[in-house]
Amino acid sequence: MDYKTDFLIIGSGIAGLAYALKVAAFGDVVLVTKKEIMDSSTNKAQGGIASVFGKLDSFDMHIQDTLDSGDGLCDKAVVEMVVKDGPDRIRELIDLGVKFNIDEAAQQKTGEPDFDLGREGGHSHNRIVHAQDMTGKEVEKVLVRLAEKHDRITILENHIAVDLITYSKRMKRGLVTTTHEDYCCGAYVLDISEKRVKTFCSKITLLATGGAGKVYLYTSNPDIATGDGIAMAYRAGATVANLEFVQFHPTCLYHPKAKSFLVSEAVRGEGARLIDADGTAFMGQYDSLKDLACRDVVARAIDTELKKSGADSVFLDITHKDPDFIKERFPNIYEECLSYGVDMTRNPIPVVPAAHYMCGGVASDVFGRTDIQRLYVVGETACTGLHGANRLASNSLLEALVYANTAAGKSVEEFRHVENSNANDIVPWDDVGTTDSDEVITVSQNWDEIRRFMWNYVGIVRSDKRLARADRRIEIIQKEIKEYYWNFKVTADLIELRNIAIVAELIIKSAMHRKESRGLHYNIEYPERNDRLWNKDTVMRRPFVG
Repeated sequence: MDYKTDFLIIGSGIAGLAYALKVAAFGDVVLVTKKEIMDSSTNKAQGGIASVFGKLDSFDMHIQDTLDSGDGLCDKAVVEMVVKDGPDRIRELIDLGVKFNIDEAAQQKTGEPDFDLGREGGHSHNRIVHAQDMTGKEVEKVLVRLAEKHDRITILENHIAVDLITYSKRMKRGLVTTTHEDYCCGAYVLDISEKRVKTFCSKITLLATGGAGKVYLYTSNPDIATGDGIAMAYRAGATVANLEFVQFHPTCLYHPKAKSFLVSEAVRGEGARLIDADGTAFMGQYDSLKDLACRDVVARAIDTELKKSGADSVFLDITHKDPDFIKERFPNIYEECLSYGVDMTRNPIPVVPAAHYMCGGVASDVFGRTDIQRLYVVGETACTGLHGANRLASNSLLEALVYANTAAGKSVEEFRHVENSNANDIVPWDDVGTTDSDEVITVSQNWDEIRRFMWNYVGIVRSDKRLARADRRIEIIQKEIKEYYWNFKVTADLIELRNIAIVAELIIKSAMHRKESRGLHYNIEYPERNDRLWNKDTVMRRPFVG
């Protein structure tokens, strides 16, 4: 046994870190992250956290905006819980040391702190609490600092989880016989530096591995977003849901040298307009909210415009605003664009849609519990019922904070009743008979092929024919990966390839199942929403293996 702990956390974004700080008061915590601790989607989150603080705003309005964005699939009780808990979680961050932008003029009048609230697509009011255009980085920085100095939290960087260990599979590597009444005992984790798989035993395990944007060729996500938690949970027998709903962010910087740089929706919230190469604003043709329509509408509109014109990008124009305001409000975006030769105070920014956020994931209840006992899931890895068929802008960090709190409370309660974690029964990782691979090209070729056909066939606009093509390809690739996986020693690249292949297959199967268009899932053969047949979640679970 390499590590034995009370709480094992896989992932180091806002959800995992917030949870770690809460449960560390009750037990020992080990947090593993596959890169450096700051490498997370949270760290790249620009816009902010949606929460009700405006004098003209209300919980009911935020709830309704979320329900409208979710296109009929949100769980209303979950939406109400998350929205109403938001202000307390924001105040908690402030108490920890997070510094958000304050409206100084309002503060001078009242003498009380007053947030400088931003506006984003789908919101009826200004309610985005932000730290300039680097909100995620500010929150992550504070949480990391607190976690690193906590004497009951051990952080292990460059450790990538391979598989969860459940009671039913603890005796033999590769044999899964879960009956969905199973419980989690920990995880096998590859120490990338030592090139050795280690055994981690825990009483409670939390998945907080983020999303799966790297399943697609073009994405706003960091390289770590390979759907690890979703794939591991599915292999272990947990239920996953709504994976056909992949959100494509409408505005990522289009430049041959720019990689995964998102231009925040907050730019449109401050008055930027989407225009074509001729300078014509086009969003009025697609939605009455124009540039502040929900992301699914804007992404499809851009996709349509690009297909009509054959152009490489559309443009985001905020040049009508005062240059000093732009530089102060969006310092990070301004500097990043400038580094690629685009001065956003003078020239429109070339933008294209890119895969951004998974609205589906591992199914959980309001406490982050999966249907495997002692296994919890929070953040983008989870499907909580908040987002439905389309996430409302800046509800993601809000959800992560609220569920880190509810999951911490419930898992501490469960932890107190766990007498032991069956550490002595767990068999160490067995790689006898495997060899080091001398054909790395196999991994890179399959990785590239998956991402390309997912973009072309399972992207913003889908069809039955495209989905069938993707399904045939993923079936062939899955066979190759399985053969390769069991013959060679695992590497980080092989683990990630295995995971994106599973998530890609789940997205394809979910999209093939849903014979309508709703939210982020648009099929040209079923262009209308059909509440009579499809106003329900798409639920999948790995078949029982006896």
